Amino acid sequence: MNTSHSERLIVQEVAPRDGLQIEPTWVATTDKIALVDGLSQAGFTRIEAGSFVSPKAIPALRDGEEVFRGIARRAGVTYVALVPNLKGAQRAIAAGADEINLVMSASQTHNRANMRMSCEASLAGFGEIVAFAARHPVSLNATVATTFGCPFEGRIDEDRVLEIVAHYLALGIPNVTLADTTGMANPVQVRRIVTRALALLPASALTLHFHNTRGLGLVNVLAAYEAGARRFDAALGGLGGCPFAPGASGNICTEDLVNLCDEVGIDTGIDLPHLIAMSRRLPALLGHEVPGQVAKAGRNCDLHPVPAALQAA
Repeated sequence: MNTSHSERLIVQEVAPRDGLQIEPTWVATTDKIALVDGLSQAGFTRIEAGSFVSPKAIPALRDGEEVFRGIARRAGVTYVALVPNLKGAQRAIAAGADEINLVMSASQTHNRANMRMSCEASLAGFGEIVAFAARHPVSLNATVATTFGCPFEGRIDEDRVLEIVAHYLALGIPNVTLADTTGMANPVQVRRIVTRALALLPASALTLHFHNTRGLGLVNVLAAYEAGARRFDAALGGLGGCPFAPGASGNICTEDLVNLCDEVGIDTGIDLPHLIAMSRRLPALLGHEVPGQVAKAGRNCDLHPVPAALQAA
């Protein structure tokens, strides 16, 4: 493994948005605010705190305004909102989002399922949002969903992905996320696409968003890191999944990712014991177990007492 351990890996926490959006149990606004506040205290510099989509489409996140207005903002933390259109961008900016994240799929079929419009219509809408955002102190990020494969169309042409990245940059959107929406990526493919993307924009402007649907999430992070990527989305407890992508289980788990980095000597600046404590409270909040591993097993350094039979020997 040829990692440059001197370079920090930036984790953007997405559980308050991507993690909660498909939860069947309503999470109270006060609990959402407490979740974001707890994450703010853990050392994250970027938190996706909510979204401003139609309440009919994603009822679990219908309280976006209240969450953004209720959180205790911490200096040095960028609070991100996902928005689907100009109306969502206007709501997010009015609520005080530091950054808005736009989403379009590389796959036409998935974009129609997810955004209810063609890719061309999505890009036209992005132009309106860029023009509006230019009048406000907000940064812009745009995501290429289904970068590494589509559950309806299968393989995605890598040239198309890079053309979309170039289009985003030309529109005046400086930050880009490449998303493995349904966990179809593999490390060889990841290394290749990340290398090509970094020829178009700096590592500080590129985020990778992996799901662990087929168990390759953390392997793909290491492949991307070795290729030069430095920013990654992850969700506390491994929560989440796309409501419009069949079979898409959760995002890569934040505490599992931070544990991996701690074990191999990659700095994240994030308090792992704090994260584990937060993750262990999720089942009571959500009413079900969560997929994260480290919160169940503990860290390698969390040793167990010697068995009594050995002590007596």
